[in-house]
Amino acid sequence: MTDQYGRNIDYMRLSITDRCNLRCKYCMPEGITLTPHCEILTYEELLRVAAQAVALGVTKFKVTGGEPLVRKGCVGFVGQLKALPGVEQVTMTTNGLLLGEQLEGLVAAGLDAVNISLDTVNDEKYGKLTGYRGSALPRLMALLEQCVAIGMRTKVNVVLLEENQDELPELAAIAQHLPVDVRFIELMPIGYGASASGFSPDRALEQLKGCWPDLSPVSEKRGNGPAHYYASASLVGRIGFIDAVSHAFCADCNRVRLTSTGLLKPCLCYETSTDLKAVLRSGGSDADLREALRQAIYAKPRAHCFAQRDSITEQKGMSQIGG
Repeated sequence: MTDQYGRNIDYMRLSITDRCNLRCKYCMPEGITLTPHCEILTYEELLRVAAQAVALGVTKFKVTGGEPLVRKGCVGFVGQLKALPGVEQVTMTTNGLLLGEQLEGLVAAGLDAVNISLDTVNDEKYGKLTGYRGSALPRLMALLEQCVAIGMRTKVNVVLLEENQDELPELAAIAQHLPVDVRFIELMPIGYGASASGFSPDRALEQLKGCWPDLSPVSEKRGNGPAHYYASASLVGRIGFIDAVSHAFCADCNRVRLTSTGLLKPCLCYETSTDLKAVLRSGGSDADLREALRQAIYAKPRAHCFAQRDSITEQKGMSQIGG
C-alpha cells in the first residue's frame, strides 16, 4: 500500500528478539536491561502480523534482532515466513557467529540473502568493540567464503566508527577477493549510538577512492534497502553506503519496522509507534490487525529529523527496535 505521501511501502524489518551474543558498544553494551520473554511476540504472533502486512502489499521481510539466531526455532520461523502466500523475499541481518551451524537449514528454509555485521578485521579490536572473547575473524572470513560457495547473496555491514576509520580500505578489500557487497553505514544518533563517535561517509568515500581511483557510482538494484553502490574494475563485489543521516533517502523510503515487542515503527527517528501486541493479545481479529497496520503505514512521517538532534524523540536502543 502507499502512505500519505504516495510512497509504496513493501518492506518490513521484523525483529524477533532483543537478545544478542555480543555487546557492541553502540548498540547493546554490557549492563543493558533485557525485555522479559513474555513481552516478546511469539512466532505465531509474528506470522499473523506478517500475513496481514502481506495483505496490504508488503512482500519483502528482513529478519533482525538483537541477534536473530540466538532465538530458538529461528530457522523454522524463516521457513514459515517465506512460505506465506505473497512473500517474495526473506533476508536476515546477523553478526555471523551462529550462522555457520545454521546456514544449511536457512538455505533449506528459503532464506534469500544474508547481511553479516563486521566492523573490523582486527581480532583485538573486534573484542573491544563487541565484548567477544576469542578469535572471531578467521571464523567469520571462512563464513563469508562458505556463503559465497553455496550461492547465498551476501553483504557485509560496517558501521562507520571513530575506531575503525583506519581500516576502511581493508574492510572494503573483502569485495576485492569475494563477490560480496561491503556497505558502510552511518552511525544512527539514537540509543547508545547518540553518544558514540562516528565517521563521515563522505570522508570514507574519499579515503576509498584513494585506493580504487576508478570507484564510480552504479545504479544497480542490489537489495531492498537504501544503500547506493560503487564499482571498480578491481573489485568483484560492490562498495555501498547507507548514509541516512547526512544524505536522507526519505522521499524513497519503502519500509516499516516491527520491534520484538510488537511495536510497529513507521520511522526510526520518532518514538511514535502502533502497539500491535495489544491488538494481538486482546482478541483482535485479523481485520483489526490489518486496519491497525494500514493506519500506521498511511501515517508514516514525510522525513526523519536526524539532522536536528533536539527533534529526535526515539529513546530506545537499536537492539530494542531491531537492527
